[in-house]
Amino acid sequence: MISEAMCTRMNEQINRELYSAYLYLSLSAHAERINLKGTAAWFMAKHGEEMVHALKMYRYLLDQDAAVELTAVAAPPAAPEGVMAVFEETLAHERSVTAAINDLVDLALSEKDHATNIFLHWFVTEQIEEEATVNDIIGRLRLFGDQGQGLLMIDNELGATAKTMGQTAAPGAGA
Repeated sequence: MISEAMCTRMNEQINRELYSAYLYLSLSAHAERINLKGTAAWFMAKHGEEMVHALKMYRYLLDQDAAVELTAVAAPPAAPEGVMAVFEETLAHERSVTAAINDLVDLALSEKDHATNIFLHWFVTEQIEEEATVNDIIGRLRLFGDQGQGLLMIDNELGATAKTMGQTAAPGAGA
């Protein structure tokens, strides 16, 4: 069984993951409104991934005979102007999630909670991938531009990527 402190912090992380899903759902709607269908699909796939992350933690708490305490999810802010700004905000958000996951690992280590430490390793690795992916998108936007043909190319790539993300983010798919 995990400590009360770890249970509280894991519940906070579930809320953070649900907020991430909500944020990405909002950004998907924003991208759809500005006719970036591929970007919208990518953010929708990210929404699904974040829901899977929340449910992994939910299941872990229940498997550890700990209480799941769901709280209100904050409304996401309005999307910033410009595609580059959207992805820069996305990167900043992912970095904040990484910091929170790292704090959970630190707590698990300080409590000698080996099971939770091992469980959290998947999330540490996932955050490396999350940040690298967004960094790559930002790099492409800088290289090809966030307007005109460059943006169209990136939008098409994001749409193609979203199709594979949706397959791997499905509940039960090991994501």
